[in-house]
Amino acid sequence: MGILPEWGAGWDGGDGASRVPVHRPIGYPPPVDLSRFEALTFDCYGTLIDWERGILDAVRPILRLHGIAFDDDWLLGLYATAEAGAEAGPWRPYREVLGSVMDRLGAELGFAPDADERAALARTLPDWPPFADTVEALKTLARGYRLAVVSNVDDDLFAGTWRRLGVAFELVTTAQRVRSYKPEPAHFTVTLDRLRLDPGRVLHVAQSLYHDIAPARALGIATAWVNRRAGRPGPGATPPAEARPDLEIYDLKALVTLSGL
Repeated sequence: MGILPEWGAGWDGGDGASRVPVHRPIGYPPPVDLSRFEALTFDCYGTLIDWERGILDAVRPILRLHGIAFDDDWLLGLYATAEAGAEAGPWRPYREVLGSVMDRLGAELGFAPDADERAALARTLPDWPPFADTVEALKTLARGYRLAVVSNVDDDLFAGTWRRLGVAFELVTTAQRVRSYKPEPAHFTVTLDRLRLDPGRVLHVAQSLYHDIAPARALGIATAWVNRRAGRPGPGATPPAEARPDLEIYDLKALVTLSGL
């Protein structure tokens, strides 16, 4: 169900973030009152889409072709550093960012990727799979909330992903549209403006503390951290960051449960 068992029946883990208890008594108030929100905004890759699986499936055969053995978590950490570096500075399309990531991986691992290898991440991205809980949870949440996506991606790449999600988002804010990459605030400020909502009426739902939870909180937006890596070491394909979400869950099923839908 996506409930965090290590926190027992308590609501607070001691760091200010609310957790869902293992056994929630009937009628007991949820840790965050979801009824105060009109809209839910979602990060896409890492939150709705299993991007770590997508990254590994795209990069693994290339590294094997070059005779490079690797640990998955180590490679994801290398990816996180390479992508953050490639997104720094003036905006450029995400397709170019992903090509630069492959260049950086090659430089670190001792090979020069050819044109086909540089394009592997962008070519496969539209086929990266949703998490098993994503589609049904979104369909249910759409009955009670306005839904939006806030993503570091190009419009055409997201179009392929959107077909896999099967949900009519009211709003999609991409890096291409705001000419910026999270954790810069443009995604969030533009989204609030286009939704015509105050920050207090929006809950941002995301996996990355670095890209999403920290900048959203800085703008006064409540956040739900979808801890997709619970039980695994390290932050995976996102840079490490210190941020305090309002709510921590394993998956989107828990958000549905808390919403009462």
